Amino acid sequence: MDGVTAARDGASAARDGAGPRLPGRPRSAAADAAIIEATLRLIEDGATIGGLSIERIAREAGVGKATVYRRWSGKDALMIDVVRSLEEPSEPAPGVSVRDDLVTILERMRRRGLAKRSSALLRTVLTQMHANRKLWLAYEDHVIAARREVMYDVLRRAMANGEIRDDLDVELIADLFTGPMLSRTILHERKALPEGLAETIVDTVLEGVRT
Repeated sequence: MDGVTAARDGASAARDGAGPRLPGRPRSAAADAAIIEATLRLIEDGATIGGLSIERIAREAGVGKATVYRRWSGKDALMIDVVRSLEEPSEPAPGVSVRDDLVTILERMRRRGLAKRSSALLRTVLTQMHANRKLWLAYEDHVIAARREVMYDVLRRAMANGEIRDDLDVELIADLFTGPMLSRTILHERKALPEGLAETIVDTVLEGVRT
């Protein structure tokens, strides 16, 4: 599935499941998808995020600039939803057990890492976003922070249930679980991301934090 086709399915996830959105009038799914697809087409054709304008995106999508601005406050907000359309949406953990929930979270991270390796478009967009500090910080606030909260909720619940020690810092414990996966998905992309990696990481770290 190419990036533009994926956007048709991902646009609704970008609206519904990946994090907070700016207030405004109810959105048209068709208009959302057209604008996101247009942005992806332009990037696939060689446009840079810095070189894109709302006017150019609107023209490519066949809509007016006002249609874009009714949905997004500007290009940065639009680009966050563009990335959301390419990534697996973030969802609450199942709430079965601390082990199962942590495995679910890390498995999502593993799949996102594999998607980044296999999708030149996603890799290009994320690389360009990372080079733009303001845009990357906005992405962290709206997307990455929501993923962290899912992890924090699991750990807090596990502490309350006595599944793991409650005298440890939640953010530090979260880093212990996510660090090995992030190392392979971001820092060392040549390292393998095999099936079962999430289970191995969770079982190893849990040994040190259980009550």
